[in-house]
Amino acid sequence: MLSADEWSALLLSLRVSFWSVTLMLVPGVGVAWLLARKRFHGKVLVDALIHLPLVLPPVVVGYLLLLALGRRGWIGSWMYDAWGVEVAFTWKAAAIASAVMGFPLLVRAVRLAMELVDVRIEQAARTLGAGPWRVFLTITLPLSLPGVLAGSVLAFARSLGEFGATITFAGNIEGVTRTLPVAIYTYTQVPGGDAPAARLVLVSVALSLAALVVSEVLARRIGRRIGTTP
Repeated sequence: MLSADEWSALLLSLRVSFWSVTLMLVPGVGVAWLLARKRFHGKVLVDALIHLPLVLPPVVVGYLLLLALGRRGWIGSWMYDAWGVEVAFTWKAAAIASAVMGFPLLVRAVRLAMELVDVRIEQAARTLGAGPWRVFLTITLPLSLPGVLAGSVLAFARSLGEFGATITFAGNIEGVTRTLPVAIYTYTQVPGGDAPAARLVLVSVALSLAALVVSEVLARRIGRRIGTTP
């Protein structure tokens, strides 16, 4: 049975993961389409920058976010002076950090799905008078739905496990920014914390496994409906 503090960490992690996926979904699909369908100078560099969080230490990502969005950061100071909005060391900071770390996984999954869509179908729609937005919304996006779903769930699971960028940018504030991974780390550092840490580890494993299974099942069902999965 989870304690009140453990439930708080679990619910906060679910909230942060939900909003991180919400933040990255539209721009992630747009960037994936750009990389899958367009040729432009610097495409390799753009692709590398998007995937940079996968190879950078998460603490580096968190520190860069702190420099940019902290109260005295490049953007954060302007936001605070103009609107009184403070992002760092709030649950919003945890959501942003998780979104940045999960963004490459979403983009990669959606891009691969879009590259599998037959370009000739899109070209046929254009010859019949459909505009670019209509082609995207009625052909490209529906046929790429399994990839969008898989990428979203992978990003959600990645957000559940995000630690380094979160603790650097959002801190470790009980009930505010102490997500599951941060809570597990905290419990391992205090006497008698082995039992709650073990419980939260089991919860994390169960949530991540459930997310992957649900993603696979739903992706297969959608794929069968649209004829992309045998």
